[in-house]
Amino acid sequence: MKDKWRYLRRKINCKALSQKLTEGEDFYFNEQGRMVLTAKYLSERGWCCENGCRHCPYGFHEKVKQAASKPGKV
Repeated sequence: MKDKWRYLRRKINCKALSQKLTEGEDFYFNEQGRMVLTAKYLSERGWCCENGCRHCPYGFHEKVKQAASKPGKV
């Protein structure tokens, strides 16, 4: 896990960190009050965090579903 975060920190662009997010364009709040990032923002960010984001444009959900459907997987 430690290596994953080290890798992600290297991938993050400092300019992206200083960018302000716009509600309705980059994110919205769901019924539970949680902030949900939009596919537009996630694709502009340029990398997948593999946290299962609802609008992941990188196909992370499909990869998880395929791995779960393989025999011998839980």
